[in-house]
Amino acid sequence: MRRRCAIDRLVLWNIDLTLIDVGRVARDALADAFRQVTGRPLAALPQLAGRSDTEIFFESLYLNDVPPGAADDSELLARYCHALAAAFAQREDDLVRQGRLLPGAREAVLAVADLPGVVQTVLTGTIEPNAVRKLAAFGLDRALDVTIGGYGSDAYPRGSLLLQVRRRASEKYGTPLDDVPAVYLADTARDIEAAAVGGARCVAVASGRETAAELQEAGADLVLADLSDTGQVLTAVDRLTSVHARR
Repeated sequence: MRRRCAIDRLVLWNIDLTLIDVGRVARDALADAFRQVTGRPLAALPQLAGRSDTEIFFESLYLNDVPPGAADDSELLARYCHALAAAFAQREDDLVRQGRLLPGAREAVLAVADLPGVVQTVLTGTIEPNAVRKLAAFGLDRALDVTIGGYGSDAYPRGSLLLQVRRRASEKYGTPLDDVPAVYLADTARDIEAAAVGGARCVAVASGRETAAELQEAGADLVLADLSDTGQVLTAVDRLTSVHARR
């Protein structure tokens, strides 16, 4: 990702079921890591859509009756994140074999990168090393500044992570980004809520588990069926991140 001299707008992408689908690989890695740190199989899996790896882990502890008190939460989470990264790395070759890039995703990311004044990154529930592996497997990492992204490694709600992304971008690029128009492209109602908390607009993409009607009802600024129409994506991002795009 090349550094730009002037930043007028911030574009954030969710990864899973917005850009790519590697659900089978991710679930296998999750189950492996859970068994390593708890000594128990992952018999019951919580809802995954819109949730961070941190949330999924703690919900999995509850659903699988893992007794509390074996270690404090921060230590247990750190061990889990380490195990999850290792389990995912072991399956890196499976990402392309068993996963897929969603229609139009690469073209959309590359086209948005060329809009004037744009810096784009990710806001995802996936822990950072695994998020970077997902993007790299499908050649998306070069168009995104992953160093300023928001990840599931941080135990914060996604809306708070969006504010952290703004701060990281401001520090890296030397430009105050608190009031720079931002847009988040994602696929769940929880993502739409996060965008509102973080002061961003939201383009909801109905490529995940929720319908276009559900995403519209949740308050998305715009809903797309998918990313296959690059011109439509560009128009949406350009309009929602223009200097006049204020709530």
